[in-house]
Amino acid sequence: MSLTFEFHPNAAPLATGERDALLADPGFGRVFTDHMAVVRYTEGQGWHSARIQPREPIATDPASSVLHYAQEIFEGLKAYRQPDGAVALFRPDANARRLRESAKRMAMPELPEEVFIDSVRALVSTDKDWVPSISDGALYLRPFVFASEVFLGVKPSSEYIYAVIASSVGSYWKGGVKAISLWASQSYTRAAPGGTGAAKCGGNYAASLIALAEAGRQGCEQVVFLDAVERRWVEELGGMNIFFVFADGTLRTPPLGGTILAGITRDSLIRLARDQGLSVEEAPYGIDQWQEDAKGGRLVEAFACGTAAVVTPIGRVKGEGFDVTIGSGGPGQLTESLRRQLTDIQFGRAPDPHGWMMRVA
Repeated sequence: MSLTFEFHPNAAPLATGERDALLADPGFGRVFTDHMAVVRYTEGQGWHSARIQPREPIATDPASSVLHYAQEIFEGLKAYRQPDGAVALFRPDANARRLRESAKRMAMPELPEEVFIDSVRALVSTDKDWVPSISDGALYLRPFVFASEVFLGVKPSSEYIYAVIASSVGSYWKGGVKAISLWASQSYTRAAPGGTGAAKCGGNYAASLIALAEAGRQGCEQVVFLDAVERRWVEELGGMNIFFVFADGTLRTPPLGGTILAGITRDSLIRLARDQGLSVEEAPYGIDQWQEDAKGGRLVEAFACGTAAVVTPIGRVKGEGFDVTIGSGGPGQLTESLRRQLTDIQFGRAPDPHGWMMRVA
């Protein structure tokens, strides 16, 4: 299925000088482009009324289903400026598939992958001048779907809105890449077997915020969650997957099993590491083993990964009764190597052996 996107230009786009001033230091998630993509869904009619239009508030009735029952999913991907001035998307097909999987879990209609890709291509082509040229600058795209039926009964909605907004961004971490510290929460869990952990829905992130606040009180930048059953097995951070690097060169990341989001950056790093002949294990890793391996020198590096932050070194982990440093406590050699490989592909500075980049403008 494909739809034709009607184009309704913004009659009052931001002036070039004002836009360029914002793009010089956009930060993350606060600078937005002139346009958005919108597609509507009606039961019996399917997806319809596709358009690129001015970015504007979405009128929502107080009885809209999403406000009461949280039927909502989203994605995150980036467009990157290439050396020749073109703009390319990183693995939009993978985001399209994951949005469909999230929709299945949340009892929502699945957006056809062609419509997803057409929507992000159209929006990036329209607002390509918003892609920053600064180091690490990109256009962050946020596709999302929410229930819009005006009804207070507990049931899947019969109406939905799919939209894509775009934000000009710099580095996720203020001051650039540095090793972060984690708090291993014993009080809160992110997801449980049979729950929504593998879906990219807002509720998962809302559930992580109290644990993130707990981490902040402990002097840590992020929280790492353990499994909900034994409170032993490492799962993921509040919004990122996690990898461990051992002295023998082996990498390990917790296995997907319904409670962990299937990160696209995670999958990309696994492939890049295996391309180099490195051993990557998708296997459980206990918080007790983490402490023992870090103290004994077997664990030499750890890093988190995701679309927003890409690759972030982990220098320290704290929890009830322990506080350990990983390796030197700073960015590790393999962590930095993988980060550079991935970003060089994204920015067109290195060959793209897997055909991940899609040129759109």
